[in-house]
Amino acid sequence: LLQIFCLRIVMLGKTGKGKSASGNTILCRPCFQSKCSATSLTVNCSRGSSNVDGQQVAVIDTPGLFDTRFGEDKTIKDLSQCICYASPGPHIFLVVVAIGRFTEEEQRSMQMIQKIFGEAADKYSMVLFTHGDDLEGTIKYYLSESPELQDLVSRCNGQYHVFNNKLEDKKPQVTELLKKIRTIVDRNGGSHYTNEMFQEAERKIEEEKQRIMKEKEEKIQKYEEEMQKIQAESERQLETLKKQLNEKLEREIRAEKSRLQSKFESEVRDLAVRNNILYSMIKTGEHIIGAFKNLVNIFESLDK
Repeated sequence: LLQIFCLRIVMLGKTGKGKSASGNTILCRPCFQSKCSATSLTVNCSRGSSNVDGQQVAVIDTPGLFDTRFGEDKTIKDLSQCICYASPGPHIFLVVVAIGRFTEEEQRSMQMIQKIFGEAADKYSMVLFTHGDDLEGTIKYYLSESPELQDLVSRCNGQYHVFNNKLEDKKPQVTELLKKIRTIVDRNGGSHYTNEMFQEAERKIEEEKQRIMKEKEEKIQKYEEEMQKIQAESERQLETLKKQLNEKLEREIRAEKSRLQSKFESEVRDLAVRNNILYSMIKTGEHIIGAFKNLVNIFESLDK
């Protein structure tokens, strides 16, 4: 195996899954604050080192993912600082997962890790299962029950290790872990994850952000265009409806006007007829009165 002066290890994982406790176990001394807590005790990256089995080892503890006190952007920013703490770069990313149900939130945290550090980090990664005392049966059986965990291990060199931080004698499991890590380092030719790899991952993240922003802008623009079309169509339909209502109203007014005109003319004709009859009756009366007067005059002349 290649001789590495200082083996640089970065601990990654969700809040409360045992990163800090495992870091202390690897260094064989209490270097990082660790206790059972719903919130991460590690709010910034921190580094500890020790000589383990004749090998200088540096462990970088990182803030937990999905800590409810902090937003995702701050967590990503803080997490990215681990590259500086592990300068010139980590030999291994220990992706910490607690034995138990691999929840959707834990799956998202693993996806976030892979997103932050990029695909280049896969060959420098290894899964560390904590809470080994909770394991029922073998680790192989546990993995066989979860295709998601199998996929995670596959992306991390197919390498994994189980820690039980409650054991009094933790040294054998640390020795076995360092052996597996050295095998990965040897397979990588002694290379380590570099700042250039991280910058490439950042570039891809930025490209993805720009792509998402562009898609959102295009969706917003398309939505606005659709709304304008709908508004224009609504205005057109409203204008057509107004026109139709006006035409209907005008027809009704014309019809009512025609009806009233006809009624008026009919009544005028009726009145004229009635007036003619009355006139005729008056004239007839006048003739009768005239005849009666003549008759009276005749009788008066006879009497004389």
